[in-house]
Amino acid sequence: MAAQTVVEYVVKRLSELGIDRVFGVPGDYAFPIDDAVEACPTLEWIGCANELNAAYAADGYARRNGAAILTTTYGVGELSALNGVMGSKAHRLPIFHLVGAPSRRITHQHLITHHSLGDGVYGNFEALSAAACCVSARLTPDNAIDELERVIREALRQSAPAYIVIPMDLARMPVIGTPVGGQQLGRIKRQSSAPGELAAALAAVVARLKAAKTPVVLPSAILARYGLQAKLAAFLETSNIPFATTPMDKGLMSEGKENFLGVYNGVSSVPPQVKGLLEGADLILDLGGIVLVDANTASWSDALPADRLVSIHDSWVQIGTTIFSQVTLDDMLDGLISQAPVFGGRGSAVQPTMLPTSGDKADPLSSSTFYPRLQRLLKRGDVLVIETGTCMLHLGGMLLPDGVSCESQTLWGSIGWATPATLGVAMANGAGRTILVTGDGSHQLTMNEIGVMGRYGIKPIIFVLNNGIYGIEDVVSERGHAYDDIAPVQYHLLPEAMGCKGWIARRVSTIGELEDALAVVNSADAAAYIEVMIPESESQPLPSWVIDATYKTRTPQT
Repeated sequence: MAAQTVVEYVVKRLSELGIDRVFGVPGDYAFPIDDAVEACPTLEWIGCANELNAAYAADGYARRNGAAILTTTYGVGELSALNGVMGSKAHRLPIFHLVGAPSRRITHQHLITHHSLGDGVYGNFEALSAAACCVSARLTPDNAIDELERVIREALRQSAPAYIVIPMDLARMPVIGTPVGGQQLGRIKRQSSAPGELAAALAAVVARLKAAKTPVVLPSAILARYGLQAKLAAFLETSNIPFATTPMDKGLMSEGKENFLGVYNGVSSVPPQVKGLLEGADLILDLGGIVLVDANTASWSDALPADRLVSIHDSWVQIGTTIFSQVTLDDMLDGLISQAPVFGGRGSAVQPTMLPTSGDKADPLSSSTFYPRLQRLLKRGDVLVIETGTCMLHLGGMLLPDGVSCESQTLWGSIGWATPATLGVAMANGAGRTILVTGDGSHQLTMNEIGVMGRYGIKPIIFVLNNGIYGIEDVVSERGHAYDDIAPVQYHLLPEAMGCKGWIARRVSTIGELEDALAVVNSADAAAYIEVMIPESESQPLPSWVIDATYKTRTPQT
């Protein structure tokens, strides 16, 4: 039997992690990689509309599957994907970015070829792509086995993207050495604790818990990145400590749990009482390291007392000024499940409730009439994908029915992310529906991925909120700028135009039309694309002091 080539070995080894799809755009320098993917029986090639969309789709897939593969060609392809890979780094997702490079027969002679700067210099883009990742490697037949193991370990240990360059001539050469067999991601121990540090950290955290009367838990999405949702659920179940999430971490745990308090977002917390409950707790257990970004704290209006905050990060623990190093999150959760005391639950906290419905069937639609009806569409197993923009303002505090999860890009905040990410989420989500809510401005950046969804037969439910402008820009600025206007697309016609077969496609302008569409969507096993008309006038600027709280451009007043 012939030895595996470098690219055959790479794609097979990565597929053994449990990855079954590769997102990308074909390019000549990457043809060996693309051919190897097509020939691998455990992988399916997913050809995206462009490299940026492919990176976004890989991001969405990794959020549900644990890891993903992205492939692009040298220069033009990898640089096009760069923004998407950077977003995956910000949100801690292991994306293996495979890049096909010109052959060494070209680079050794400094021949001038396409996708270059015309100066005969090669490798000058690698520093850019590597900066979007936590680890990088240039593979040869001699180093492929050892280097790939190093890359896999670091990408999984840090839960971040990896950059792998494979020159075209070396790609089809046989690997030198003994291939390594892999195992599924869920069975891999990704980080290990130093025993002494772990024992000390666990003892310190348990002691603080035993002394607490009103503790609360703030879990972060990093738990999902390491596959620790089941351990989090077990800890919350055994300890009965009430918990809240920030908008960035929304949907990590079912919001139907009895000890769920709501969403902590500073002055914009939902219900409003959550702010006082968190900030007044005698112990706040931060599991994973919450990110205090502006959009996650209502412009840094959070006020979590440092002396009552215990933070368990992915590989270290902080209690006040005390730091425990090389202590992993999964090991700490194991200890807390067995040693944490039991508490009395949520007490007298206000129970989060469903948004009230209002309006008559003939009334024109608005955000206030759309979101309560969307909320009632959701059911167990659904994944809600939230686009950056005004969608986040409405969906961040909306109570998710029991068993519904969600994904958003609160930290990186690249508009257009959500449409291709929905492709990836849907392909990794085998248990329920994938539902996207996006604004028309964001959707215009990446709406060509609708055709890819139709090509591969996935069945998302997509709501495009059409107000004819970049609504979020008006909210954080002022009205009337020409640069906030967008092209007047008839969105509901896109599925048919892009070759999507059997999709439910409608434009709805009234409450009655929306309710009719939702009834059809809920009863059909089909993809759906609903263009929801909402008034432009909704996007009113925030008060100037609120805008300055976010951007801080004014001269301070003394």
